[in-house]
Amino acid sequence: MNSKQRIEAAMNHQTPDLVPVMCQLALGHYFLNCSYKPSEIWFDGETFARVLVQLQQGYGFDGILVNLPGRPTDWTNALASREKIDDCEHLRWKSGLETIFGADDNPQTYQPGQKPLARADYTSVDVGDPATYRTPGYIWNTWHAPELWGIDAEADLSDPSVYPTWFTNMLVKVQQLAPDVSIHVEVFSPFTHLMELFGYEHALLALIDAPKTCHDLLEILTQNVLAQVELYAACQPDAVLVSSAFAGAGFISRQMYEEFVIPYEDRVFRAIRDYSLKSYVHTCGAIGDRLDIMSRTAVDGIDTLDPPPLGTVNLEDAKSKYGERFFFKGNLDAVNEMLNADDKTFERAVKERIRIGKPGSGYILSSACSVAPHVSPKRLKRLAELVTQFGRY
Repeated sequence: MNSKQRIEAAMNHQTPDLVPVMCQLALGHYFLNCSYKPSEIWFDGETFARVLVQLQQGYGFDGILVNLPGRPTDWTNALASREKIDDCEHLRWKSGLETIFGADDNPQTYQPGQKPLARADYTSVDVGDPATYRTPGYIWNTWHAPELWGIDAEADLSDPSVYPTWFTNMLVKVQQLAPDVSIHVEVFSPFTHLMELFGYEHALLALIDAPKTCHDLLEILTQNVLAQVELYAACQPDAVLVSSAFAGAGFISRQMYEEFVIPYEDRVFRAIRDYSLKSYVHTCGAIGDRLDIMSRTAVDGIDTLDPPPLGTVNLEDAKSKYGERFFFKGNLDAVNEMLNADDKTFERAVKERIRIGKPGSGYILSSACSVAPHVSPKRLKRLAELVTQFGRY
């Protein structure tokens, strides 16, 4: 089997030759372990595509998650200046914004003087105003920045035709570079978009203080996500990951999860299914109390599955209860079993996940959340070696 076939078998609960392995890497890991400038990795679609494939091949992973949309090839034309200050890259844009790249973390973008970007105010937001969805803090931190990327300010983001042709270019490039690898693409859930629009603290307050406003926004944001799914589906990725990182019990209750997350996410899952594609959802932290709710949606798989102490999922228990319903990806503690563990602890944890996940298929070996920037390449290569040794069917 090649890598594409291996993950396809696992997602369909068929028997592969090996337990597949596929980790999502933090952007800082690419910055530290590839020869390109962080700004080139982040903003240049061709570069990021090559970096994704470079590390997938180096680590022997069976899949690649394309977790950024494409980028315009002329992005540097929007720059006013670009310089290195200490260990950071500073990009100043003609719009007046400034982006700073640390050596090992996602970039941060600011107003002049490094003032925070504005977010929408839930007490006064106009749901029907296109300007709401151009709020700088929301736009930049998700992905669409029309003032930089050339999407018309009045464009209806629920209309797939308004998106530039470069939107899917990165996905297509990765598919061309790695035709035998399982290529997945990421969209943000409507709830994540809501969190980005207001900022996380204020979004949580909005759920309590302005629930109708939140539902009205979630309806529009769902339509926008569905447009992105339609665009990606035309490229036939092997799966679509719906990133819903902040919907675990550390953020919201079961009741709020059922009210503000599930109805909108399920429409996204159903749309993905209607395109004959696999879907899975990425939710960080404590989700052990909501696996049953997830099981009532159309989603095919669950990602992260953080174990204690980071989360609340025991893989053996989850597989026993829901192993026939979902495929699972993750459950390796990205901090205590990967980043900070000694070699013996790391290998014991990997072998235990293989032991639990392997029977009956339906398991992809992975870190629970993103691999931290400073996890060593040697350790990541060891994952595929341990699968070869202990993960054969």
